[in-house]
Amino acid sequence: MVNLTINNVKVSVQENTTILKAAKQFNINIPTLCYYEDLGIKSDCRVCVVEIEGSKGLVSACSTLVKEGMVISINSPRVLNARKTIVELILSNHDVHCATCVKNLKCELQNLANNLGIDENRFPSVFEKMAIDDNNPSIIRNPNLCIKCGRCVDVCNNVQGTSVLSILGRGRETRVAPVFDEDLSDDFCTFCGQCASVCPVGAITEKDDTDLVWNALTDPSKHVVVQIAPAVRVSLGEEVGQKIGTIVTGKMVSAMKILGFDQVFDTDFTADLTIIEEGHELIHRITSGGVLPMMTSCCPGWINYAETRYPDILDHISSCKSPQQMFGALAKTYYPKRTGIDPKDVFVVSVMPCTAKKYEAKREEMKSHGSDPDVDVVLTTRELGKMIRQMGIDFDCLEEQPFDSPFGITSGAAAIFGATGGVMEAAIRTVYEVVNKEPLESLDFKELRGLEGIKKAAVSLGGTQVRVAVAHTLQMAKILCEQVRNGTSPYAFIEIMTCPGGCIGGGGQPYGTTNKVRVERIDSTYRLDASMTIRKSHENPEVMALYEDFLKEPLGELSHHLLHTHYHTRKHQTE
Repeated sequence: MVNLTINNVKVSVQENTTILKAAKQFNINIPTLCYYEDLGIKSDCRVCVVEIEGSKGLVSACSTLVKEGMVISINSPRVLNARKTIVELILSNHDVHCATCVKNLKCELQNLANNLGIDENRFPSVFEKMAIDDNNPSIIRNPNLCIKCGRCVDVCNNVQGTSVLSILGRGRETRVAPVFDEDLSDDFCTFCGQCASVCPVGAITEKDDTDLVWNALTDPSKHVVVQIAPAVRVSLGEEVGQKIGTIVTGKMVSAMKILGFDQVFDTDFTADLTIIEEGHELIHRITSGGVLPMMTSCCPGWINYAETRYPDILDHISSCKSPQQMFGALAKTYYPKRTGIDPKDVFVVSVMPCTAKKYEAKREEMKSHGSDPDVDVVLTTRELGKMIRQMGIDFDCLEEQPFDSPFGITSGAAAIFGATGGVMEAAIRTVYEVVNKEPLESLDFKELRGLEGIKKAAVSLGGTQVRVAVAHTLQMAKILCEQVRNGTSPYAFIEIMTCPGGCIGGGGQPYGTTNKVRVERIDSTYRLDASMTIRKSHENPEVMALYEDFLKEPLGELSHHLLHTHYHTRKHQTE
């Protein structure tokens, strides 16, 4: 242990602890800007400078280790003046139209300036307006708001391993941009949105489609339905002032009704449907000598990554559409047939934890009924939170309501889709019982849970041990992809999720998502599963009725047309 003094408080901490983390342990707040809990230490912004007794200069708390006997002041006049000067210099080269910024009241720079009492900048503005990069359906990059903290570069390079973003130039010309100064749409961007998730300001955000939804909701000619992803019900609460991990399913449905949606459906229904189709596809591949290992296809960020980086392994990816797109296909075909509504009048909105879902919905392959997309608009969890606030809905006072039929009854297997390992666990529950024709002794595959980068398990199918693997983040996915490419993969089935923690850590989830937050959301996800009456996808009566009334059989002709697709090489635009 190391003994030191912080702001006249004597403390003891483990050696090799930074000053910042030492202060946090004792609820002593040191302001930061470039620092992010789960990313590398950059020490670029210098906002966290502190004064050490006996030292000549100020030091950054995020990168300086404690030493025995240190006496530290985090708010001396010298420190406060330095901190204020740093922030004022950042603001002098920043678009300061804060009231109309998407991050207004959630901006770390804005909060810091407010806490430091910056009412007027002592430095003249040197801001020069630059072009905004919005040439893709998912993400907007606004360099006018960038403070060059490097968080987005860190998460893109070191968490996702995609190296799309980089710090270019020197001195005043320093800027954050895609490699070679291209648009995101021209680079190998997967549109995962992790860059937006960690950005402290409004420099990278999802493309806001809330106006499109408002227009549809007020159009009397449209029948507007909405589907809500599994991960949203354990994260939306954070957007409306609830504790992290609060399960808000019933109140969320009530809020959607107040917003004006004609029907509120559960994407968990098509998650169950995905398991039926994907499970039978896996069984077919295993028994007929098909391409193995089979890899999941639920995550559009992963699909984008495979199409650009590993096009030679696309045959290994399941042909199943994602639950979002399966729902869209049914909403434009089965649902109108059942209700008598003209398919052209059905307007489908998705609420997803993911920015890549916006890109997925625009793909040409995702049109099952004419030239219109199956999913018309995709909103992130953050966008739904914005709409709820716009309507002035008091979330605490809402009564809980169930999802609407026919896409309302779901299983616990579908609920865990939002957590890394959840798709695999759900698939095993069904595949085991279909193949072995006996119930599982335990439905909980705990070896597939948690935030370990790659998780492994084995299951007996027809007397044969079948090995499976789960990866989250593209950095971890790369390891499994290389094995598949080299023909050395020992697995029959692989689940890959792009975002840390899976969909609960998606790029469209509430800001401030860290591993601690991910763990809370994952715990809530498994609590949901444990509380469900039905915990296996193949026991969902509504899904079974869908097959009996419409689809007829898994992997059948109609299922193949509506629920399956193909993927293709997506080359770099400049090639």
